[in-house]
Amino acid sequence: MIDIKIIRDNPELVKDMLSKRGLNLPIDELLKWDKERRRLMVEVQNLRHRKNVVSLEIATMKKEGKDPSTLMQEMKTLTDDIARLEDEIAELENKINYVMMRIPNIPHESVPLGTSEEDNVEVRRWGKIPEFDFDVKDHDDIAISLGLLEIERASKVAGARFYYIKNELVKLNLALIRFALDLLASKGFEIYQTPYMLRRWVVEGVTSLQDFEDMIYKIEGEDLYLIATSEHSLAGLHANEILDGRCLPLRYAGVSPCFRKEAGAHGKDTKGIFRVHQFEKVEQFVFCKPEQSWEEHEFLLSNAEEIYQKLGLPYRVVNICLGELGVVAAKKYDIEVWMPAQRRYREIVSCSNCTDYQARRLNIRYREAPHDEKTRYVHTLNSTAIATERTIAAILENYQQEDGSVVIPKVLQPYMDGIEVLKPKKK
Repeated sequence: MIDIKIIRDNPELVKDMLSKRGLNLPIDELLKWDKERRRLMVEVQNLRHRKNVVSLEIATMKKEGKDPSTLMQEMKTLTDDIARLEDEIAELENKINYVMMRIPNIPHESVPLGTSEEDNVEVRRWGKIPEFDFDVKDHDDIAISLGLLEIERASKVAGARFYYIKNELVKLNLALIRFALDLLASKGFEIYQTPYMLRRWVVEGVTSLQDFEDMIYKIEGEDLYLIATSEHSLAGLHANEILDGRCLPLRYAGVSPCFRKEAGAHGKDTKGIFRVHQFEKVEQFVFCKPEQSWEEHEFLLSNAEEIYQKLGLPYRVVNICLGELGVVAAKKYDIEVWMPAQRRYREIVSCSNCTDYQARRLNIRYREAPHDEKTRYVHTLNSTAIATERTIAAILENYQQEDGSVVIPKVLQPYMDGIEVLKPKKK
């Protein structure tokens, strides 16, 4: 969540931001509740001080053999008043938190205005779009013809948007993971395999659960959700901790399967493995000081670009507009890879600076030095390094050959036991 001081000091800024996002939240009421809460907290503090004084006076009177009944009655009244005011404060805090959890992050000044993906702004392109002198096939048609993908049988056992990959495609999947992890490790990232399930409070800390709940799987009868990305489990790694500022930035790479319902995607990308309920991903995650975060944002983006450049896949970088930014990010880039069968770029990487939004919810702070009393909230950033199923789809389409074979990008061949080409099986 954002710092409530921002709302106190500049409510019109927040109202304007909400208006541009098409949101209507009771900011004026929030400020009234906040003011009343602070007034009641001062009153409770004064009553507690008086209660301490009365307690000492009662002890003195008892010691002197005097009757403290009048003070005892005052003590009871003070106790009742404090309890009543604390209930009022708790009720106000519930109202305040309900609204605060729904106020999005303050966008960076470079975020373009707009309400849909058509308003995203292209930053740059890389790579030459391949030209084919034969009919281009979809990635799923290629994989099925190679005998490496089972969609119908997966649908039989699990339903739509599931799949079996086989043999060399499994090797390709693992090769992409190893390649991305090796690259990030060479840049000083610590490698994590994260929990695949998280408690509700962690999910609420990293995302807007009221908006995201339809996309994630809940474990029935448990306070656990399957992760939609290892970003969430990495973000929770230092929850309720105070970090050593001298060690920042902390750069982590998480590898995990990801599970998503894909609610709202009905009818979209129903073929193949581009949009599925289960996929593997390597994620970059950073905890840093506020003054480091914008440089770290560009660093994460450059790592993702390097991966796709080494894979030889044409892409473009887009700056995501305000209406598509989501609740948590202050700025987000997407990398969109070229998909020849669709003749368009498709999102394959998301790279976000969440500033202190997640850190406030998860209570992650740092000290500049061990003995400093003052703490500050860290900034958190995340970026896809590689989403393997979508990347496999892009490789199959961009590297397809007329005879139905697919060339393996050179950078992956050492991870593929020297396999250079995926060839159709001889019948």
